[in-house]
Amino acid sequence: MIKLKIAFLAIALLCFVQIHAQTVPISGKITDAAGAALPGISVKIKGTSLGTSTDSQGNFSIKGTNPSVLVFSGIGFQTRELAYTGQNNLVIVLKDDQQSLNEIVVTALGVKREKRNLTYSSQEVKGEQLTQTKEPNLVNALAGKVSGVQITSSSGTPGSSSRIVIRGANSLYGNNEALMVIDGIPVNNDETGNLNSGPGTNRIADLDPNIIESINVLKGGAATALYGSDGAKGVIIITTKAGSLNKKPSLSFSSSFSMEKPLLPEIQNKYSLGSNGVYFDGVNQKTSTSWGARMDTLKINGQPAQVYDQSDLFFKTGKTYTNTVAINGGGAYNSYFLSYTNFAQDGTVPTTSFDRNTVFGKFSTEILKDLNITFSLNYANTKNNRLPEGYALESPVWTIFTAPVSYNLQPSLNPDGTQRLFRFSRNNPYWVLDNISNTSVVNRFLPTFNADYKVLSWLTITERFGADVYVEQGKYHESLLSVSNPNGRIVNNNTNFRQYNNDLIIGANKSFGDFTIDALLGNNILSTYSETAYANGLGITVPGFDNIGSTSNINFKETSYLTRKIGFYLQSNIDYKKFLILSLTGRYDGTSVLAKNNSFYPYGSAATSFIFSNFFSKELSDIMSFGKLRLSYSTVGNASIGPYNLLTPYESQTVRNIAFPYQGQSGFLISQTLSNPNLKNERINEFEIGLETGFFKNRLSLEVTYFDKKTKNGIIPTVALAPSTGFNYTSVNTAVMRNRGIELLLNAKPIKTEDFSWDLTFNYSRIRNKVLSISGNLPQIGNGFTTIFPNQPYGVIFGTRYARNSEGKLLIGNDGLPFAADEQGIIGDINPDWMAGIVNNFKYKQFTLSFSFDMKKGGDIQNNVDGYGYFYGTPKVTEDRGPRVVEGVNATTGLPNTVSVSGQAYYQRANGVLESVIQDGTYVKLRNVSIGYNLKPTWLQKTPFKTIGLQVTGRNLWIYAPHFTGGDPEVSSFGSSNGSQGIYSFSTPTSRSVDFSLRLTL
Repeated sequence: MIKLKIAFLAIALLCFVQIHAQTVPISGKITDAAGAALPGISVKIKGTSLGTSTDSQGNFSIKGTNPSVLVFSGIGFQTRELAYTGQNNLVIVLKDDQQSLNEIVVTALGVKREKRNLTYSSQEVKGEQLTQTKEPNLVNALAGKVSGVQITSSSGTPGSSSRIVIRGANSLYGNNEALMVIDGIPVNNDETGNLNSGPGTNRIADLDPNIIESINVLKGGAATALYGSDGAKGVIIITTKAGSLNKKPSLSFSSSFSMEKPLLPEIQNKYSLGSNGVYFDGVNQKTSTSWGARMDTLKINGQPAQVYDQSDLFFKTGKTYTNTVAINGGGAYNSYFLSYTNFAQDGTVPTTSFDRNTVFGKFSTEILKDLNITFSLNYANTKNNRLPEGYALESPVWTIFTAPVSYNLQPSLNPDGTQRLFRFSRNNPYWVLDNISNTSVVNRFLPTFNADYKVLSWLTITERFGADVYVEQGKYHESLLSVSNPNGRIVNNNTNFRQYNNDLIIGANKSFGDFTIDALLGNNILSTYSETAYANGLGITVPGFDNIGSTSNINFKETSYLTRKIGFYLQSNIDYKKFLILSLTGRYDGTSVLAKNNSFYPYGSAATSFIFSNFFSKELSDIMSFGKLRLSYSTVGNASIGPYNLLTPYESQTVRNIAFPYQGQSGFLISQTLSNPNLKNERINEFEIGLETGFFKNRLSLEVTYFDKKTKNGIIPTVALAPSTGFNYTSVNTAVMRNRGIELLLNAKPIKTEDFSWDLTFNYSRIRNKVLSISGNLPQIGNGFTTIFPNQPYGVIFGTRYARNSEGKLLIGNDGLPFAADEQGIIGDINPDWMAGIVNNFKYKQFTLSFSFDMKKGGDIQNNVDGYGYFYGTPKVTEDRGPRVVEGVNATTGLPNTVSVSGQAYYQRANGVLESVIQDGTYVKLRNVSIGYNLKPTWLQKTPFKTIGLQVTGRNLWIYAPHFTGGDPEVSSFGSSNGSQGIYSFSTPTSRSVDFSLRLTL
């Protein structure tokens, strides 16, 4: 036994000596390709926690084992591994990591190019950045991430539209939203689905954000000229995910659940229903105002009055469920990607919802040598339930925001079955939930086919076909005994939309000595057809029978249009020694909507870039690693003319209260608006200059762009005509508008080690817009909630303003109240002074943290919740109801005002002056915060899972809006149209949400 113990001890001692003998100091020096020492480079022994970094001279020393594998890494350099077997005085050379400089982005027509060679401004957003926001609408996911882009939500109702405008408005009355392109195919993004007041849904909401690989935003005319007149407003290039070659099938699953709380306006809760301090019970004494008694002193039937928080009682916690399953893989010659997502959102207003089921598949294969084919199909089924919003008498949000805190709105029915109301002329909001509905069902198909054939090593032919086909069935139902339609109402609205796009492209890339030419020649054919059948039925004859055939009076209208466009385009990029690039683009389009003499029109662009960093010395390159100056000029046509707009149609008429058709007889008169057969497309000329720089191996990069664009031949659709002509209005090509702006994009990597990294992105844009002329001496023209004036920004608010003296002091009447001036004037500007966004991404081992801020300075908002609320006595500010002396001067005597007035009199006077509700929309918003954790791969070795990740995300967690008293200053209550901007008016409030998600990969 003693001998055995001695043997074991000897073996253990031998092992210890052996191990100790293998632990040796390892030292060396790390340099770049030119031999310069590299400080701060990480040196680690693979498979262990041992590590160090190089000193200021590039030297390192670490204790390790022999043999071992050393790992060297640093920002701006390619990671390198070295097998150590006892070498002395190691000298390690690291190569520059040029990945950021040679980043490939998808540009117009789906053409992939190196970002360093682009001659125009574009900005890419990766798909994971979009899904990280947990925004159901793709447009909202881009908010605050791209310079020069303004995104405005319309409402918090599930499925509501959002507006996206690049570099300001281009057209006074045409569509100003960016063109959406998915895998090279333009798709429809119209706002549809709403059959009453409030916003609809922009159709890009049908797209599942989980299938997006990246989005590239093309801003100026030089970037978008290849898309013709449809691309004049900027282009959003969406690239979907694809499978991987030589990869075994990989199954991924993600599931998330979020809870949403509405962002509510400030409402008072101290005063009851009534007037002049007197309580009304809402039963025997009805009124719409809350200027009654104080709630803390009011007693009802001898008991202290109960305070009803109407918003808290009505709005609920919204819930959203998202489940996605995807499979990805491929062989040596083919790849595939399949995805299914179920998205289900219940809104904060009961009965509102948005459900989306999407199936996406993409298959790529090389069927012959040098012939590659890709086919994809995106199918979406969406169902939207919404309620009327805004001014409509049917809007429940209006009644909730203006309801008294002393009155219980429930139950909604009296014992006799009639509505239970504290006031007249508006429905009980709880009755609305049970008796009014607005539903929309959309089935949409987006197939694409792409074939690339490499005829020669330098010549490729591409055939790309795509379609956008959807059918929308909309229905509005309003039961009997509604305040607005006592006899009930049913509306059916069915839309069939079909758009086909085909591109045939010949591309060439060839070098001639110091020159490289990259050129393409193509043809585009675009055909769009839409048909809408609208039926409005009044008078429900069978209660509870939701069929338009049961209504007593049905008015039916059918509209349809077919447009075709054909285009020929050419682009050439001439590269001289990788530092001087010239890009020329030309397009010749013909469209069926214009007269024959105007139907074809040419336009194009010329752009150049000079990469001056190629001439830097080694010392300067260590500081400034990249520098490019670019310059471009473009002229493009803006397709702002709708189909058949050159014709003066006949329209159904109403004569002396007799509406046609009448007793089976149709009656038409020619339209009172004379169409102009000589209309032509608007023209946008744009100059752009930009500087792109990278510092410290592109650890810091800065891009600055200045643009100046002018819209000419702007279309004015309603210019007055002399009555002697027999018409009231006509259309002309006379408006001129200009946009100038500065865009800034900063990317930084302040910290990057093997375990910890910090990426920061900051963007800033400042755009100045001015309408230079309208038509001759025409002084102004209306545009929805805004007005257009020469020499003013596009989108100013015009209306009643307070009367003032020459010093700007309020004029006060003998009653002690200010009053409206005799003439209306400009009282606000909806355009922001500047916009900015900051995105931070941190990663520490398995943990991730990201947060983003979105900022806007200026941009006035017409706050109608306060405006109407001043009359009702519901805004928070009206809690100050004591007597006051309004500061100003008496309009008769010119002396300071001394007459005291009540708070009710003061605010109800303010209700009649629009200026009183114009508020500065400045805000700082913590738009998104996300914390994630990915389990270590070593923990999953004995499980079937390759990855498991957890994430918690918060949206709109904090908003600072010092001058705005509504819930969210970023909304525009009536949708995404030009004339619906800058107004906050009883829309469903947007939400603050928290999302929990799980991701698994097999």
